[in-house]
Amino acid sequence: MKTFAKIIAAATFAIAAIGFATPSQAGLFSAFKPKSKVVATVSLSQQMMFVEVTDKRGKRHTATWTVSTGKSGFETPTGAWRAKWLSKDHKSSQYNDAPMPHSVFFVGGYAVHGTNAVSKLGQPASHGCVRLAQGNAETFFELVETYGKWNTRIVVTD
Repeated sequence: MKTFAKIIAAATFAIAAIGFATPSQAGLFSAFKPKSKVVATVSLSQQMMFVEVTDKRGKRHTATWTVSTGKSGFETPTGAWRAKWLSKDHKSSQYNDAPMPHSVFFVGGYAVHGTNAVSKLGQPASHGCVRLAQGNAETFFELVETYGKWNTRIVVTD
Protein backbone atom coordinates (compact mmCIF):
# COMPACT_ATOMS: atom_id res chain seq x y z
CA MET A 1 0.00 0.00 0.00
CA LYS A 2 2.88 2.39 0.73
CA THR A 3 4.18 1.90 -2.83
CA PHE A 4 0.76 2.74 -4.25
CA ALA A 5 0.61 5.93 -2.13
CA LYS A 6 4.09 6.93 -3.38
CA ILE A 7 3.00 6.42 -7.01
CA ILE A 8 -0.11 8.56 -6.47
CA ALA A 9 1.94 11.27 -4.74
CA ALA A 10 4.50 11.27 -7.55
CA ALA A 11 1.77 11.41 -10.21
CA THR A 12 0.04 14.26 -8.40
CA PHE A 13 3.32 16.18 -8.17
CA ALA A 14 4.04 15.58 -11.87
CA ILE A 15 0.55 16.74 -12.88
CA ALA A 16 0.88 19.87 -10.74
CA ALA A 17 4.37 20.57 -12.11
CA ILE A 18 3.17 20.63 -15.72
CA GLY A 19 0.11 22.73 -14.97
CA PHE A 20 -2.82 20.32 -15.00
CA ALA A 21 -5.46 20.84 -12.36
CA THR A 22 -7.58 18.18 -10.74
CA PRO A 23 -11.36 18.75 -10.82
CA SER A 24 -11.27 19.86 -7.18
CA GLN A 25 -8.44 22.32 -7.90
CA ALA A 26 -10.22 23.74 -10.95
CA GLY A 27 -13.50 24.11 -9.10
CA LEU A 28 -16.68 22.18 -9.73
CA PHE A 29 -18.18 24.75 -12.10
CA SER A 30 -15.05 25.93 -13.92
CA ALA A 31 -16.33 24.45 -17.19
CA PHE A 32 -19.30 26.81 -16.98
CA LYS A 33 -17.33 30.03 -16.65
CA PRO A 34 -18.02 32.42 -19.53
CA LYS A 35 -15.30 32.73 -22.12
CA SER A 36 -13.94 36.22 -22.71
CA LYS A 37 -14.34 37.15 -26.35
CA VAL A 38 -14.69 39.87 -28.95
CA VAL A 39 -17.09 39.56 -31.90
CA ALA A 40 -17.05 42.26 -34.57
CA THR A 41 -19.85 42.00 -37.13
CA VAL A 42 -19.47 44.19 -40.21
CA SER A 43 -22.64 44.88 -42.20
CA LEU A 44 -21.79 45.79 -45.78
CA SER A 45 -25.32 47.03 -46.49
CA GLN A 46 -25.40 49.27 -43.40
CA GLN A 47 -21.69 50.23 -43.49
CA MET A 48 -21.58 49.60 -39.74
CA MET A 49 -19.50 47.46 -37.41
CA PHE A 50 -21.19 46.04 -34.32
CA VAL A 51 -18.71 45.05 -31.63
CA GLU A 52 -19.69 42.83 -28.72
CA VAL A 53 -17.21 42.11 -25.95
CA THR A 54 -17.89 39.48 -23.31
CA ASP A 55 -15.62 39.99 -20.32
CA LYS A 56 -14.37 37.29 -17.93
CA ARG A 57 -17.41 37.80 -15.69
CA GLY A 58 -19.74 37.15 -18.62
CA LYS A 59 -20.84 40.79 -18.84
CA ARG A 60 -21.47 42.06 -22.37
CA HIS A 61 -20.33 45.43 -23.67
CA THR A 62 -21.30 46.72 -27.11
CA ALA A 63 -20.27 49.44 -29.52
CA THR A 64 -21.50 50.43 -32.96
CA TRP A 65 -19.19 52.22 -35.39
CA THR A 66 -19.57 53.55 -38.92
CA VAL A 67 -17.20 51.92 -41.42
CA SER A 68 -16.10 52.17 -45.00
CA THR A 69 -15.74 48.87 -46.87
CA GLY A 70 -14.70 47.90 -50.40
CA LYS A 71 -15.89 50.01 -53.30
CA SER A 72 -17.04 48.48 -56.60
CA GLY A 73 -14.35 46.21 -58.00
CA PHE A 74 -12.66 45.92 -54.59
CA GLU A 75 -15.38 44.18 -52.57
CA THR A 76 -14.80 43.20 -48.96
CA PRO A 77 -15.10 39.41 -48.64
CA THR A 78 -18.01 38.00 -46.64
CA GLY A 79 -17.55 35.24 -44.10
CA ALA A 80 -16.33 34.67 -40.56
CA TRP A 81 -12.71 34.53 -39.41
CA ARG A 82 -10.54 34.78 -36.32
CA ALA A 83 -8.16 37.71 -36.14
CA LYS A 84 -4.91 36.54 -37.75
CA TRP A 85 -2.32 39.20 -36.95
CA LEU A 86 -1.94 42.76 -35.73
CA SER A 87 0.15 45.66 -36.97
CA LYS A 88 0.04 48.96 -35.11
CA ASP A 89 1.67 51.16 -37.79
CA HIS A 90 1.08 49.13 -40.94
CA LYS A 91 1.65 50.52 -44.44
CA SER A 92 0.09 48.88 -47.49
CA SER A 93 2.52 47.01 -49.71
CA GLN A 94 -0.08 47.03 -52.51
CA TYR A 95 -1.22 50.65 -52.48
CA ASN A 96 1.80 53.01 -52.35
CA ASP A 97 2.55 52.59 -48.65
CA ALA A 98 -0.93 53.86 -47.75
CA PRO A 99 -1.19 54.11 -43.95
CA MET A 100 -3.25 51.39 -42.25
CA PRO A 101 -2.94 52.28 -38.56
CA HIS A 102 -4.08 49.81 -35.91
CA SER A 103 -4.60 46.99 -38.42
CA VAL A 104 -6.30 43.77 -37.37
CA PHE A 105 -5.88 41.34 -40.29
CA PHE A 106 -8.56 38.68 -40.67
CA VAL A 107 -8.11 37.01 -44.08
CA GLY A 108 -5.40 37.43 -46.71
CA GLY A 109 -4.45 41.10 -46.93
CA TYR A 110 -7.82 42.31 -45.58
CA ALA A 111 -7.87 44.15 -42.28
CA VAL A 112 -9.94 46.32 -40.01
CA HIS A 113 -7.90 49.52 -39.64
CA GLY A 114 -8.01 53.25 -39.04
CA THR A 115 -8.38 55.95 -41.65
CA ASN A 116 -8.05 59.71 -41.92
CA ALA A 117 -10.70 59.72 -44.70
CA VAL A 118 -13.53 60.04 -42.18
CA SER A 119 -15.73 61.85 -44.72
CA LYS A 120 -15.91 58.54 -46.62
CA LEU A 121 -17.15 56.55 -43.60
CA GLY A 122 -20.67 55.24 -44.12
CA GLN A 123 -20.09 54.39 -47.79
CA PRO A 124 -17.98 51.86 -49.71
CA ALA A 125 -14.65 53.56 -50.44
CA SER A 126 -11.76 51.20 -49.66
CA HIS A 127 -9.82 48.61 -51.64
CA GLY A 128 -11.56 45.91 -49.58
CA CYS A 129 -10.46 46.58 -46.03
CA VAL A 130 -12.82 47.70 -43.29
CA ARG A 131 -11.94 51.28 -42.36
CA LEU A 132 -12.78 52.91 -39.04
CA ALA A 133 -12.25 56.35 -37.53
CA GLN A 134 -8.81 56.44 -35.90
CA GLY A 135 -10.06 56.34 -32.30
CA ASN A 136 -12.39 53.40 -32.98
CA ALA A 137 -9.63 51.50 -34.79
CA GLU A 138 -7.31 52.04 -31.83
CA THR A 139 -10.00 50.82 -29.42
CA PHE A 140 -10.67 47.72 -31.53
CA PHE A 141 -6.94 47.01 -31.84
CA GLU A 142 -6.54 47.25 -28.04
CA LEU A 143 -9.53 44.93 -27.50
CA VAL A 144 -7.95 42.31 -29.76
CA GLU A 145 -4.60 42.72 -27.96
CA THR A 146 -6.33 42.37 -24.58
CA TYR A 147 -8.66 39.46 -25.34
CA GLY A 148 -6.39 37.73 -27.85
CA LYS A 149 -6.58 36.96 -31.56
CA TRP A 150 -7.89 33.47 -30.85
CA ASN A 151 -10.83 34.95 -28.90
CA THR A 152 -11.68 37.50 -31.61
CA ARG A 153 -14.10 36.79 -34.46
CA ILE A 154 -14.64 39.11 -37.38
CA VAL A 155 -17.85 38.44 -39.29
CA VAL A 156 -18.62 40.24 -42.54
CA THR A 157 -22.21 40.03 -43.77
CA ASP A 158 -24.04 41.45 -46.80
